[in-house]
Amino acid sequence: MAAQLYVKALTVSAPGTSSANRCRIPLVSLGPQLVPSREKEERNWLPLIVAVAVILSIAAGVILTLERGSARGKTTVTPISAPLDAYAGSLPLTKMAMSESGNLAGGKITYLDGHIANRGARTVTAITVQVLFRDFAHEVAQNETLPMKLIRMREPYIDVEPVSAAPLRPGAEADFRLIFDSVSPDWDGAYPEIRILHVETK
Repeated sequence: MAAQLYVKALTVSAPGTSSANRCRIPLVSLGPQLVPSREKEERNWLPLIVAVAVILSIAAGVILTLERGSARGKTTVTPISAPLDAYAGSLPLTKMAMSESGNLAGGKITYLDGHIANRGARTVTAITVQVLFRDFAHEVAQNETLPMKLIRMREPYIDVEPVSAAPLRPGAEADFRLIFDSVSPDWDGAYPEIRILHVETK
C-alpha cells in the first residue's frame, strides 16, 4: 500500500501582527511509515535431501558390488570322486589357455579359457564344472565347483555370460572362461583338471 501524503496548515504569527498578516506554513507529514517486515526465511531443504539421496545411492551400489564379488568368490567343494554328468561325453573341452591379472586389492585373478562343443542331440542351457588344481605331488591343492561362463565378446574387453543366455544347440561351439579370485600357492602351475559334473538340457 502506497504511503498517503497528509498536508496540514500551520498558522504562524509574529508578535504584534494581526491575524490578516499571519503566514500559513504547510507542514508535510508522510503519515505511517512502511517498515518492511523481516519474515522468517524458510530454509530450503531440497539440496540437502538430494545430496543425502545421492550419497545413499552410491553407498548402496558399493555394498552390492562387494556382495556380488564375495558371492563370486564363494565356491562349492565337491568330492573328487563325484560322478560326471551322463551328457559330459558329448561336450569335449579343447584349446585350454591360462592368464592372470592384478586386482585393486593387490592380488591376482586367474583365468582359465577354453573351447567347448556340443556333439550331442540336446540343447545345453547350463553347465557346472569341477576344477582341480594339483600340487607337485599330484595331490589336489584346490578344489572348486562353479558354473561355466561363455565368452560373449572380446573387444574392447572380454565379457562373459551364463550358458542359459546363449544355449549350446546340437553342433554348436563356443569359447568359455572360468575365473578364480585366488589360486593355492601349492599349485604346480600345470593346467587344472576340468570335470563336467552337471549339465542342464532341453
